[in-house]
Amino acid sequence: MLIYQIPGSLETLDHLTPALWEAGAQGLEERDGQVLVYFESRLELPFAGTWLEADDTDWIAQYRASLKPVTIGKVIINPGWDLSLKATSDKIVIDLEPGFAFGTGQHETTRMAILALQDHNLEHKRVLDVGSGSGILALVAAKLGAQVLAVDNDASTVPVARDNAAKNNVDAEFVGGILETVLPRAPFDVLVANLFAELHDLLMSQYKVALEPGGLLLMTGIMAGTGQADAGEQVTWDTSSGRETMVMEALDRERFEFVRRVQDGDWVLLEARKSV
Repeated sequence: MLIYQIPGSLETLDHLTPALWEAGAQGLEERDGQVLVYFESRLELPFAGTWLEADDTDWIAQYRASLKPVTIGKVIINPGWDLSLKATSDKIVIDLEPGFAFGTGQHETTRMAILALQDHNLEHKRVLDVGSGSGILALVAAKLGAQVLAVDNDASTVPVARDNAAKNNVDAEFVGGILETVLPRAPFDVLVANLFAELHDLLMSQYKVALEPGGLLLMTGIMAGTGQADAGEQVTWDTSSGRETMVMEALDRERFEFVRRVQDGDWVLLEARKSV
């Protein structure tokens, strides 16, 4: 096991987190003014870090100890190795073993998606989770009453997600593949995706195919731009801000109806509906 050590904190380096997971990171922790990112092998990374050797047993124990229960609305995301928390009439507890998959409830993008799912009545709705990772969003949607299909192009995440579903007595289906793989099973009432902005742009036409008319689209994983976007009004956006503008323009290109924008730190969630 190798450590890629980057000066800073988890907060100041938060914008790098999705890229590090995408590159194959198997855990992150903050220690003595450094962020330690664990990898199975050395690779080229475009960050100002240095490589160190790691003790496998030590890093696993420390990584697990760093994960605490996270409360997001009425949902509590609980580390899979701590089974002391129990659901109540007004709280949903999800026991989550992240494994090496992105999605523990710690990141702003995950939190916004979980809150957005709670804002809607999902009872008996068909929900598609694109880029499901650990399965956290699919599990939340299922606990909220939805019929869930989840897809991820990283086959190694599928067993982790299936194990999490079994542990939580959740009937959600997880498959390996890309969005196009599950399009024959459309239409869906809701599509939720925590992906990079570039992928949202690339997949927007497929989002449209996947959703029924009036279907709800929840997208996060997008770095915030600057400007104003209000439902029912003209959207004015700073085109120099890049990623968020890219997704807004893709929504307009595919004639989605913009609903709202939510921001948490440097990240945003965009909500839209497929035109009827």
